[in-house]
Amino acid sequence: MRFSRRTDWNTEESPLARAYRLRAAAGLPIADLTASNPTRCGFAYPADLLQALANPRALDYDPKPRGTLKAREAVCAYYAGHGAVVRPEQVVLTTSTSEAYSYLFRLLCDPGSEILAAQPGYPLFDFLAVLDDVGLKPAPLVYDHGWQIDPEGFRRAITPATRAIVIVHPNNPTGHFTKPWEAAELAQLCREFDLSLIVDEVFLDYGFAGVGRSFAEGLDRIPVFVVSGLSKIAGLPQMKAAWIVATGPEAQQALDRLEVIADTFLSMNAPVQCAMPQWLDGRAAIQEQILKRVAANLAELDGQLVKVAAIRRLETEGGWYAVLRIPALEPDEQTVLALLERGVWVQPGNFFGMADSGRLVVSLLAPEFEFRTGVTGLINYFQTNQGGNSTHV
Repeated sequence: MRFSRRTDWNTEESPLARAYRLRAAAGLPIADLTASNPTRCGFAYPADLLQALANPRALDYDPKPRGTLKAREAVCAYYAGHGAVVRPEQVVLTTSTSEAYSYLFRLLCDPGSEILAAQPGYPLFDFLAVLDDVGLKPAPLVYDHGWQIDPEGFRRAITPATRAIVIVHPNNPTGHFTKPWEAAELAQLCREFDLSLIVDEVFLDYGFAGVGRSFAEGLDRIPVFVVSGLSKIAGLPQMKAAWIVATGPEAQQALDRLEVIADTFLSMNAPVQCAMPQWLDGRAAIQEQILKRVAANLAELDGQLVKVAAIRRLETEGGWYAVLRIPALEPDEQTVLALLERGVWVQPGNFFGMADSGRLVVSLLAPEFEFRTGVTGLINYFQTNQGGNSTHV
């Protein structure tokens, strides 16, 4: 059989994945500090949540490429809560933000076109770009008393093949919200090089100092496509509901083309669309639990980090993750394996495109007892093995 080059991946199990699988299969304890699935982190969902799927209207097959009007109106109401005026005709529903990205890559790119993606960032884009025959180029976020874009680094990454810039607001895993000055720099680059801006806002409601400002308001004279969905907003990744909001010049033409793309697949199912208004309206219940959990775990992490000078938590403003700067005495994968032997499961920074060794990423979503256990194991490891009083980081 001959396969396409776009699926020519190395599918062998990585050493980290193998070590985790073997430890789990042996029944040994694991404090999972990578947890990102809210449905398995002990949160309380409303007992009647699934009743919204029993709407009789879902029995009628009435395909709408952009999604049903009521579901899109619910999305507009969500943005109204963020102070952004969004009309239903600006919204295209998708089954996931992954599908939303794929639609946008097909809308904006020809085979061989390029997309810039801010890094560090979640490694999803690598696979999506390859599947849509698009090149992916990293554009740097830098850390200097907090994360920020490097405008000149973005500029250097742009080529004649570049069609769009992708940012996550707030970023995953750095928790960095895009500031107004950064938005202005990105807008200038987009105007100068005729680019679109794609903004992923799935963590928008999880700011530590309040919710962030949505890019659904648009930016001056540039096309902006905002993607988000129920996975994070309502803590419902299994329901597979997301969307694209299009703003800016030529938005109508973009939406007409997106409608054709969506009509080709018609992937949204009727019961979920019928349930979306109720789920979005009830999002506060799960968000309050998640915010409380994340705040408690962040406080626990900071409280334990004072015991070891060699580890420093980098600043974060929102989301579900924290980045730790550790002594770069060995490859991060070796540190992760050593921690796993002690029953602590974390992720190496290079999983998120961090080029330098000496960074680990921990999720703040785990149940508090499990998180405390994991952080205690992590601190003990560095105190015992890597000189906990060292300040060389």
